Amino acid sequence: MPDSPTQPIVCCIGQPVAGNPTQFMMERAFAAAGMDWRYLTLEVPPDQLGQAVLGVRAMGFLGANITNPHKAAVIQHLDKVDESTELTGLASCVTRSGQHLIGENIDGKGFFQALRPKVDPTNKKVVIMGAGSTARAIAVELGRAGAGELVIVNRSADRGQTLVDLLNQRVRVPSRLVHLSGDYAVEPDTRIVVNATSIGSGDAEAWVPLDIQALAADMLVADVAFNPLGTRLLRDAAGRGCHTLDGLAMLVGQVMISFKIWTGVDPDPVVMQEALEEYLEI
Repeated sequence: MPDSPTQPIVCCIGQPVAGNPTQFMMERAFAAAGMDWRYLTLEVPPDQLGQAVLGVRAMGFLGANITNPHKAAVIQHLDKVDESTELTGLASCVTRSGQHLIGENIDGKGFFQALRPKVDPTNKKVVIMGAGSTARAIAVELGRAGAGELVIVNRSADRGQTLVDLLNQRVRVPSRLVHLSGDYAVEPDTRIVVNATSIGSGDAEAWVPLDIQALAADMLVADVAFNPLGTRLLRDAAGRGCHTLDGLAMLVGQVMISFKIWTGVDPDPVVMQEALEEYLEI
């Protein structure tokens, strides 16, 4: 029997959220830690976001993961944001502190947590494919972590330049834009290559516009897609002898960060990983 008639509640807010594995992972981790917490997955359309946040306040939820399409729009409904959210303009985790709701962007932090055991980005040249919300979060976090240079490769020059300007002016990491045309050949001194686009998500054969022959064995190639696990990019990179990092590790990192922020307890990463693999049937 629980010690209290009510349980601490946290949630995920997004649309669509069908197939999101976070609830499965969180509740396994709560159980493993002996914590009587609950995690809800809530489908919220954009025009109802403000009311949903009011509901979070009124019902005393202790936190929320914010997913697409709400990461930017949710900020206006919060009381405070951390530096990562202020820089990216995106909040992916909300925490209650007294009567205040505080927004953080943990997407880049989750990626960095997964990357760091494999390679330290300090003073390294990093190529990031894409300039959307995921790319922005990763680029800002790597810049704050001391990356030597960030190369943003994107088909939309305007969107890519906006990110580059942010990185140069606000994060103060040397950054430049490559306007993508055809397959991009990474430069030989590149050490980390990140596909932060949606290419490969749900399609194991999707082609990321990279010249695979330019990849070298001393590079790490990461793909944010977590389903399917073995994207074509990662298979091709492994064939070139590269180290690889899949989106599973990034997702586990994000969920672990949320868990620690809300509960103050370090979750068991093995429990998180096994729960995610079970959910995805891999």
